[in-house]
Amino acid sequence: MNSTVAMMAERRNNEGALRKDGSIMKKIMLCCNAGMSTSLLVQKMQKEAASRGDDIEIEARPMNEAMEHVAEANIILLGPQIGYAKDDFVKAVDGKVPVEVIPMMDYGRMNAAKILDDAAKLMA
Repeated sequence: MNSTVAMMAERRNNEGALRKDGSIMKKIMLCCNAGMSTSLLVQKMQKEAASRGDDIEIEARPMNEAMEHVAEANIILLGPQIGYAKDDFVKAVDGKVPVEVIPMMDYGRMNAAKILDDAAKLMA
């Protein structure tokens, strides 16, 4: 990863996204093979975050596209079906952004609340 991308990732990890109004928003990126199954989970997580009043942006990306956007996230969550790629993501973010595989049980049950709780702990 080049130094500009690394600096962007570090800033995002420490601060989140800076909005035009000066407020900070965290961003969670979920990745899976094609982005289809994870997009359903993203919808549930967005609804859960809104019900909590959390100001978090959550998006799903297919693995082949996600690598180009690692510097845009405060945390990267991988679907269990691509857990084998965790080391590649960890290397891509150079330790600046947490990378974790969503537990199979939470993913299968679409347990948005637990996944958000786990992500919040990793971003703290």
